[in-house]
Formats: sequence, C-alpha cells, structure tokens
Amino acid sequence: MRHTVVERELELRLVLSPEESVPVPARLTYRCDDPYAVHIAFHINSERPVHWTFARELLVEGVFRPCGQGDVRVWPGRSDGRGVVLMALSAPDGDALLQAPVAQVSAWLERTLRAVPPGTEGGQPGLDDALDQLLAR
Repeated sequence: MRHTVVERELELRLVLSPEESVPVPARLTYRCDDPYAVHIAFHINSERPVHWTFARELLVEGVFRPCGQGDVRVWPGRSDGRGVVLMALSAPDGDALLQAPVAQVSAWLERTLRAVPPGTEGGQPGLDDALDQLLAR
C-alpha cells in the first residue's frame, strides 16, 4: 500500500477587514490513503493547531471559480495585485476568511494531482478495504 503524503508550509492571511489582515502560518497536507480530502492546520496563538478537512475537488475548483456552500467556500481573488485563493470557513465557534497565495496553493495541488490523478481516487490501495470495514460495523 502506498502512503504518499504531500505537504506544504505556507503563510495565509486572516482577513479582519478590507484594510487589515494578519499572518497565519499553516500546513497543507494531502494523504493518498485519504484521497478525496485536503487537510489544513492553522498555527494560531493556541496550544494546538486548528485543523480543517474538506474535499480536494473544492480547493481545485476554487482556484478558478467560486464554489462551495455551507461551512467551506473557496474562490479566486486579488490582493495587492497578486492572485490569491480565498477560503471562508464557518464553524459554531465563529467564521474566518483566509487568503493564500494562488501560486503556492496551485503548485501544491499539482503535486497532489500527480500523486492521485482526478478520477482515480476510488482505486487507491486500501480504500475498498477501509470502506468494507466501515460498512461491516
């Protein structure tokens, strides 16, 4: 079984207002044993990072056009003349609007798409076994 992990450290911006944002160190993670999901850990001023998981397809599409609804929405934009990807995250504890450099996110997504091409996620080794175990309960 292949256990490829594609990670990228980057600095996101937490948008506080149209005029103000603060840096938020983050780690993007993609694991071939969880081929449909992307994981983001935000390193804020807390003991542990804040984790979000959502569909890789949502982030891929959000680089090009607005998508998502509910808890996670993603869309392209511009900030200081540079391309960014905006992510609106909603949780019972509050909402956050984050922006990431589109070039860094796109390069990381390309690596995930090479590791597991779109449409082949269901064929990853071990996924069928994991689903069988889950459904057997």
